[in-house]
Amino acid sequence: MPNLARGILVVVVAFVLLLTGTLIFRSRSATIEPIGPSASSADLRIKEVDLEEETKGVRWRLRAEQALMFEQEGRTSLRRLVVRVFQKDRSWTVVGDEGDIDQKTKNVEVRNNVVITSDDGLRLDTSVIRWDAERGRLWTDAPVRFQRDGTTVRGTGMEMTTRDEATTVAGRVRAVFAQRSDR
Repeated sequence: MPNLARGILVVVVAFVLLLTGTLIFRSRSATIEPIGPSASSADLRIKEVDLEEETKGVRWRLRAEQALMFEQEGRTSLRRLVVRVFQKDRSWTVVGDEGDIDQKTKNVEVRNNVVITSDDGLRLDTSVIRWDAERGRLWTDAPVRFQRDGTTVRGTGMEMTTRDEATTVAGRVRAVFAQRSDR
C-alpha cells in the first residue's frame, strides 16, 4: 500500500507541475487586447468637427463627434453627426450615428438612428438615408416613417428630388391621418 500511495502522490505532483507550467506558459504568450477604441488606418483623424458652407443659395452646417479621412478611398467617415440645412423658406436637421461622404462626388450616406426634422414640423425616421449631390436626390430603401401634426405615413422606402420637391413613399404604404378639430 505505501508504494501505491507513493505512486499516486508522484502522479498528482507531476500533474500539478505540468498544469502549473502550462498555465504559466500560456499566460506569458497570451495576446493582450487594447482597451478603448481600436487603431484606425485613417489618413487624418479629427475630433469635434464643425464645418459650414454655402452652395447654390443653400447654407449648411455639419457637426460631428469625429471624422476619419481615408484619402486612398476618397471617403470621409463621420461619427455622431448633425447636419443643419438652411434654405430661404425653411431649415432641416439631419441626425445619425454614423455616415460617409464621398470626397469626389459629395454624395452622402447617413446610417443608424437617422432622424430628419424640418422647422415646419415634419419628421422622418429611418435607418439609412442617401444624398446624390449631382441629381439632387435624397432616398432610402429602408423602412421610413413620416410624421406631421398627428398624421403618420409609413413605407418601405422613399425618394425625394430637389428639382420639383416631389416625394415618393415606396412599397406598402400605410397612412393614418389625424382628425382636425377646426372642421
